[in-house]
Amino acid sequence: MRIALAVARQGSLSAAARALGTTQPTVGRRLEAFERRIGVKLFERDARGLTPTPLCAGLLEGLERMDEGALTVERRIAARDTGLQGSITVTSLDWFGDFVLAPILTRFGARHPLVTLTLINDDRRFNLSRREADLAFRPGSFDEEGLIERKVAEVSYGLYASPAYLERFGPPDFASGCAGQPIVALQERSPRSPLVRWLRGLAPEARGVLHTNSIWSQLAAAESGEVMAALPRVLGDRRPTLRRIDTLKAGLVLPIKLGVHADMRETPRVRAFIDFAVSELKLRAVELKPD
Repeated sequence: MRIALAVARQGSLSAAARALGTTQPTVGRRLEAFERRIGVKLFERDARGLTPTPLCAGLLEGLERMDEGALTVERRIAARDTGLQGSITVTSLDWFGDFVLAPILTRFGARHPLVTLTLINDDRRFNLSRREADLAFRPGSFDEEGLIERKVAEVSYGLYASPAYLERFGPPDFASGCAGQPIVALQERSPRSPLVRWLRGLAPEARGVLHTNSIWSQLAAAESGEVMAALPRVLGDRRPTLRRIDTLKAGLVLPIKLGVHADMRETPRVRAFIDFAVSELKLRAVELKPD
């Protein structure tokens, strides 16, 4: 039934396999075995993928309730009072996880050797309700039910270029919207994201040479001397190969929020890590948001 629900949600065997952490042949075999067992087809196959039959569609509400009930049980078992031992999975953006969280996780792990820590850096929004991760650090708000969020840091952004770029192209002309000047941009999922809107407001006429979903790619592109890039100041200010450009406007400041499911918040190892991470981020506050 869990596999049938995953196929209905995802629309294909391959997508369901990825969501379940297994393989497409395994999902296909188990779905066929289940259909033989109950004596009815649950999906119709067409060019778009797998579509639930009327019977399957009528079962989905009950399957969703069963799934949520099972997940609640799993979270409460995972949250049992086992002291400072067990596993914690943390997810974040690439640069923030690499540059900010990895040292914090390492220091916490050194103090609590019975806690197994996993850091996953990915722009995908992991589902904390389904325990794809225990904690998430990301800009913006969380929209999952049952989650608790809190702001733990603020990150300042600036516009950067190399000395070679500035010598070749000259300082950006913000009055003309940086017309024709080459730039690298972050490939955001939403064009309404604050970083996308800020950069478009600064340089609406700039020529996009590259779009990438990685801040590290943007930084490397800027260091090549061919483009400008919007970067977190905690990264850009410390690169001797880059110069921060005076944009004549207020810089961008994005809040970083921590999200955790309410069922997991008071688990001793999770609570201890949250308190430790918040304390460490306070010590880095000036570095993340310089005056």
